[in-house]
Amino acid sequence: MNKLIKGDQVIVIAGKDKGKQGQVVRVLGDKIVVEGVNVAKRHQKPNPMRGVEGGIVLKNMPLAISNVAIFNPETKKADRVGIKLVEGEGKVKRVRVFKSSGAVIGA
Repeated sequence: MNKLIKGDQVIVIAGKDKGKQGQVVRVLGDKIVVEGVNVAKRHQKPNPMRGVEGGIVLKNMPLAISNVAIFNPETKKADRVGIKLVEGEGKVKRVRVFKSSGAVIGA
């Protein structure tokens, strides 16, 4: 189970975009793509077959997963993620929790 998943609200804790917040768009192993963070300009060739215009486009680039932390809306600060085992319906289920408060993430 990954500690960060698509749709999580994260805050950048290191690098040129330190302090910026955004939503996780993709998780790529040890890298992560966050909306509006680590934006680069890319030159794009026109492709009439696909209806794509050419020019300079802004693209969200991946950054190291170690440079972001999950954003805790209760404390309005960065937090760490822990895994807790919860029993229910005869099964043991793993849930993600905030380390500072123990609250379940996404509940």
